[in-house]
Amino acid sequence: MSLPKTMTAMVTMGHGDLDQMVLHHDWPRPDPAPGEVLIRVGACGLNNTDVNTRSGWYSKTVTDATTGGAFDKVGKDDPTWGGAPITFPRIQGADVCGEIVGVGQGVDPARIGERVITDNWLRDPQDPENTDKTGYYGSERDGGFAQFTTIPARNALAVKSDLSDAELATFSCSFSTAEGMLTRAEVTDRDTVLIPGASGGVGGALVQLAKRRGATVIAMASEAKHTAVVDLNPDIILPRAPESLREALNGTRITVIADVVGGPYWPALIDVLERGGRYVCSGAIAGPMATLDLRTLYLRDLTFLGSTVIDPAVMPNLIRYIETGAIQPALAATYPLAELQAAQAAFIAKSHTGNIVVCP
Repeated sequence: MSLPKTMTAMVTMGHGDLDQMVLHHDWPRPDPAPGEVLIRVGACGLNNTDVNTRSGWYSKTVTDATTGGAFDKVGKDDPTWGGAPITFPRIQGADVCGEIVGVGQGVDPARIGERVITDNWLRDPQDPENTDKTGYYGSERDGGFAQFTTIPARNALAVKSDLSDAELATFSCSFSTAEGMLTRAEVTDRDTVLIPGASGGVGGALVQLAKRRGATVIAMASEAKHTAVVDLNPDIILPRAPESLREALNGTRITVIADVVGGPYWPALIDVLERGGRYVCSGAIAGPMATLDLRTLYLRDLTFLGSTVIDPAVMPNLIRYIETGAIQPALAATYPLAELQAAQAAFIAKSHTGNIVVCP
């Protein structure tokens, strides 16, 4: 197969606003290094990680909600998820679905032609359980906002599905984040899980995956999105921020809160957790700063869990869920790669339900 030497790519040139993403039609196509595969990108999903890395929101100097715009001050030493600088220019984009069209040394050529999605956690092959030795696809190395991308062969997971490339590109980040949260919180069919932001990519994935575990699920979302959230099959749907959450729950006991929202409503969430309850967090799009009455934490025997780097078993499990139809994509919109700025602006506005994807 003859492949072009250059490609179209949306390249992030530095931290800042949307204008830091620049479209190039003659960007060098990467070659797979030993142990890697070359993927022709069919579609790539958008995620908060892309926005937060570009804007530098992860820096402790930033205390605002995720806005997607430039911040007045971004720390030079901690602007990424891992609290370290990254190299620019950088091709972002983690949720790739595509076809393997080339392999590096040591990779079976029979893999050429495989349809794959990406496991975005880049692990040390000699020490895969060590979370201090992990990177993220589209952050510590170039990702999928381009016609071609490379990734370690072990991170390209074959998938057999009738879903479109755009639909499959909704799974890798959102669903692995959600499954990682539920795994860390040890959610079972004995739990009742409260999910703020249930209309978003991770929130919707949390609803589906918690239901798959047999848990009772209470989804919170703006009332304009309730019709779409119904399709995810939660047991109860509440408004995004009831004036009295305890009254809105009407006696329902909450054992787990799975949260990517944070923000000023956060204390109301913690206040409804039952004794011995678990709070698991993997985001704070409404704001990272929160006030906690420590008496609530210790007198109710609560457990707080952070969730970022997922267990290695999460992505293979997701492949199985996809192939058996246990989970379904929630594709909100598809944009051409050249319109990534517009796609990301729509993603930031949060007027959609589900995931937004770009296609080269």
